[in-house]
Amino acid sequence: MQAIVYDRFGSADVLELREVSKPGVKPGEVLVRVRAASPNPYDWHFMRGMPYIARPATGFLKPKNSILGSDMAGEVEAVGDGVTRFRQGDAVFGFVGAGGFAEYVSVTEERLALKPANLTFEQAATVPLAAMTALQGLRDEGEIRSGQKVLIVGASGGVGTFAVQIANWYGADVTGVCSTRNVELVRSIGAANVIDYTAEDFTRSGRKYDLIFQLAGTASPSACRRALTARGTLVLSSGDSPGRIIGAVGRIIKAVILSPFIGQKLRVLNTKARSDDLQFLKDLIEAGSVTPVIDRTYPLSEAPDAIRYLETGRARGKVVISVLDGAKGKQAMTEQGSLA
Repeated sequence: MQAIVYDRFGSADVLELREVSKPGVKPGEVLVRVRAASPNPYDWHFMRGMPYIARPATGFLKPKNSILGSDMAGEVEAVGDGVTRFRQGDAVFGFVGAGGFAEYVSVTEERLALKPANLTFEQAATVPLAAMTALQGLRDEGEIRSGQKVLIVGASGGVGTFAVQIANWYGADVTGVCSTRNVELVRSIGAANVIDYTAEDFTRSGRKYDLIFQLAGTASPSACRRALTARGTLVLSSGDSPGRIIGAVGRIIKAVILSPFIGQKLRVLNTKARSDDLQFLKDLIEAGSVTPVIDRTYPLSEAPDAIRYLETGRARGKVVISVLDGAKGKQAMTEQGSLA
């Protein structure tokens, strides 16, 4: 089978399309014929091996997993002993962690759910990690409630576009923070108010929010607190950082140390792969409450370009990698174009 493989850490230049062995299927696992995948910052952190504090997960001297790719959607090819939730031919989607940028991947059934019936494979592949991050950040760490004023920093990105829609579904008064070019997009997916960060600093505007979900930017927890109500909650999910050693972890450590001494809640999100959350998101999508926003689509052979584009930070919503049979991929993508 074909897969995107890397043998050393570095830029997207280390990624190569190669022929590799098709994975087997162990007890408790599902072998999926991948139809589409979607890159996340999660992937390029593993590709770079940075920040260095993450090396126990990524591998110390070389990649622990040689095939990149965290999110995918496809069809069940085979099931291992003990698998009860899926059967051959089922259309599924899920967060596989690694191995998704390939024609086949084996994954435990707990990481999968049946694909939303109203989505294509390309659309479904964008959902798992990004939408679970949005859901768990708002619901579990943010304890979102109807009527709250919620600020989403990085509202036009992969997680942010899901977060705006999910917060809306919960009945919140949503404000999104994004750049000038994305203001109308963020408004179109349900933000009642939009702040253009190139023209206004939300931490100094004087407006207060019950919940701030920081998905992008470099504002410190102390700066974000200025925009929180006295009992408000700040949820941190990475954010931008040039640091090679600990990256955004420095910002997270400050929040953890500060939180016990103030009335506001400063919480750190660690997204977990949960099949019940995938099912919850499937229900929201099939009800029309959440729709993936897709910027660009690439064939598997151009996965390095997809990663490069994602690294620019300019993607509006999600990027998709279409996984098609060999030489058909390039022709099909030319005919299909972008799903945006």
